[in-house]
Amino acid sequence: MAAAQGRLSDGAGGMDDAKEGDRNANSDAPPLFRAAVDALRAARLRPQIEVEPTRAPQRLAPFSYALEAAVVDGDQDLADGRLVLLHDPDGHDAWRGTFRLVTLVRAELEPEMAADPLLPDVCWSWLTGALQARGLACGEPSGTVTRASSHYFGGLAERPPASQIEIRASWTPREGLGGVPDTAGHLAAWCDLLAQVAGLPPAGPGDASVVTLPQRRGPQSR
Repeated sequence: MAAAQGRLSDGAGGMDDAKEGDRNANSDAPPLFRAAVDALRAARLRPQIEVEPTRAPQRLAPFSYALEAAVVDGDQDLADGRLVLLHDPDGHDAWRGTFRLVTLVRAELEPEMAADPLLPDVCWSWLTGALQARGLACGEPSGTVTRASSHYFGGLAERPPASQIEIRASWTPREGLGGVPDTAGHLAAWCDLLAQVAGLPPAGPGDASVVTLPQRRGPQSR
């Protein structure tokens, strides 16, 4: 299994983004935040999921750290996403805590599946279910599930219609002993969500209850 710090991006600015993301996790950051980031970096994940540090937003909290991930099959991406850890030592009224996790997950779907009226509720239940399956408590969850469809015309008319599901969410992880949340556990649950949206089979006997997304569109070239 690959460590969560994973490979460095091949895309433009990938190395710079990684260094930028590390700036808020240096020795000037509070010990609680450094410990939470260290746990993210040390997490062991499914080999199909490639995770790397990326540029973190600077205005959402005094301290932040971000990871991006892709569910990979050979040279093709099945799903991708970003997970951001925010920390405000003084606490935040909306969070009701000092830490917050923010995420974006995306995957391509067959148009017929995207048209299912129950799909948004199912996708949201995948997120909450992934956290519950790992025994993780969280507060103040919020988010959106968005379906988007693209139809091509003119010079692009030969392309088949494309549909995408996008999950945006945030939640406050329960702080453990010493005030540090189980960020490695939350990262693992988030990767469970990614794998589920990508249509991967359950990772092991403990994940037998996971229902994968049917009729998802074929892998997308990277």
